[in-house]
Amino acid sequence: MSWGTELWDQFDNLEKHTQWGIDVLEKYIKFVKERTEIELSYAKQLRNLSKKYQPKKNSKEEEEYRYTSTKAFLATLNEMNDYAGQHEVISENMTSLITGELTRYVQELKQERKSHFHDGRKAQQHIETCWKQLEASKRRFERDCKEADRAQQYFEKMDADINVTKADVEKARQQAQLRHQMAEDSKAEYCSTLQKFNSEQHDHYYTHIPNIFQKIQEMEERRIVRIGESMKTFADVDRQVIPIIGKCLDEITKAAESIDHKNDSQMVIEAFKSGFEPPGDVDFEDFTQPMKRTVSESSLSNSRGDGKSEPKFGGKSKGKLWPFIKKNKLMSLLTSPHQPPPPPPASASPSAVPNGPQSPKQQKEPLSHRFNEFMTSKPKIHCFRSLKRGLSLKLITLNTQVWSLIEGAGPEDFSNLPPEQRRKKLQQKVDELNKDIQKEMDQRDALTKMKDVYIKNPQMGDPASVDHRLAELGQNIEKLRLEVQKFEGWLAEVEGRLPMRTEQARRQSGLYEAQNTSAVNSCAQDRESSPDGSYTEEQSQETEMKVPATDFDDEFDDEEPLPTIGTCKALYTFEGQNEGTISVAEGEMLYVIEEDKGDGWTRIRRNEDEEGYVPTSYVEVYLDKNAKDS
Repeated sequence: MSWGTELWDQFDNLEKHTQWGIDVLEKYIKFVKERTEIELSYAKQLRNLSKKYQPKKNSKEEEEYRYTSTKAFLATLNEMNDYAGQHEVISENMTSLITGELTRYVQELKQERKSHFHDGRKAQQHIETCWKQLEASKRRFERDCKEADRAQQYFEKMDADINVTKADVEKARQQAQLRHQMAEDSKAEYCSTLQKFNSEQHDHYYTHIPNIFQKIQEMEERRIVRIGESMKTFADVDRQVIPIIGKCLDEITKAAESIDHKNDSQMVIEAFKSGFEPPGDVDFEDFTQPMKRTVSESSLSNSRGDGKSEPKFGGKSKGKLWPFIKKNKLMSLLTSPHQPPPPPPASASPSAVPNGPQSPKQQKEPLSHRFNEFMTSKPKIHCFRSLKRGLSLKLITLNTQVWSLIEGAGPEDFSNLPPEQRRKKLQQKVDELNKDIQKEMDQRDALTKMKDVYIKNPQMGDPASVDHRLAELGQNIEKLRLEVQKFEGWLAEVEGRLPMRTEQARRQSGLYEAQNTSAVNSCAQDRESSPDGSYTEEQSQETEMKVPATDFDDEFDDEEPLPTIGTCKALYTFEGQNEGTISVAEGEMLYVIEEDKGDGWTRIRRNEDEEGYVPTSYVEVYLDKNAKDS
């Protein structure tokens, strides 16, 4: 099967067919190129998608990726990034192995095709030239034969005419002979040209054209093989990345199987557990008998001057729960000192005491009592809706305070945090310090080895050049070890005292007061003023507790401050260092707004914005007459 023998007369059709084959190849190249663009676009979109959902560094979102479910999601994002990389590999391989190679091949194919058809046209032109020469020789031979016939007829006519002279007859005979000779010459030339043309035509159709068409056939077959190989490469490029893509999918499956719902639930407990216990039961209030309010130890006691025995719930605020009061009064309730006041100085002059009188030392659970009173106080309730609103605000307030402690900045020993959170923070700090110590020790060991090398080989360096750095590393290690000891002490203190505090709180309240103690105590006192050294907060105006604003604030904005029931004179200087206390100077005159209720503290006011508790033994109280009668 050869195009040269089978298609010897289909030159034009072969030219069209080979051009169509090149067009098909170029179309396939365009197809592969668009496929590579799609792969690149898909890979880019996958990478952007993975990047979009990646957690931001040093953000709260990054902390959420410690759960197994979010870790699996993060692993999925990373694997999708690798998955996108494989599609980029597909695009690169198709571009280099198919698009680039076929583009070069098409250029070569076009040149080869052009050369072959040029040779075919040249052979065609040659045979056409030979045919024209044959036709010209034939026509000349035919013309000479006709001329010879006419000359012969003229000679015979002249020879038969008796009136023609002999000379004319001879002339006609010579002309006839000349024409016959020319015809013979044309005949010989025609025969030679005919033989030559037949030879050229035989060579053309049996040698030149078959060779040219055979080359064109081979060219076309190579094109077909090449496009088939490219299609195979197209599939192989995809097949090469299938194992890696399969591995990515296997990793995603593995990450999904690693999700542990129990572990995530435990991590939620570890992340948000405060160490507190639920509040105690609400006491029953018997309204069948006249209500006899127990004298309160808080700053909201109803024992007021001006002959008023009822709390200020009349008028606009009548029937409201006492927790719905102004925030500064609620703060006073939560932070008033309920511990024995310090005894007065030995002498009348504060200079007799080296450091002056000490601020009142709170017991282990001072704010536990305040929180217990806050949760179990018995205001006058007129309807169940008021009770429900009161409890809701209490829970909202407690929740806000706890979260402000967990999320906000606090002292170095994390004493502003709940028990579990504080223990975790301390343990984390100890681990970080140990890592820093290990790094410093590694650097010191490396420098020590370098110094030994310098000692053995002085030409390499001066051993004394590293002494300064070694000394710095030694000091850093010593400082870090001291820090570790400090934090380990706090950690041991938390781990050792937390159970004791819980038991003591249970004994004090009879219910689950441990949580209340820890929650409020962490907002009220500093570590230096707490005997157990935990759940304290630095004495700062910026760290005071904040009760979230509610819809009920507007109803009590017009509540009047507590009335004065007398005056007092400070006998000694008192430095109020705890929440709820106020500092006074010796000899200072102040207003009394709440007298001593048996706990050793008197509540006083300096001006509209400054009020608090001072030890009763530090002041001399002058009550008004109306206050004494009441």
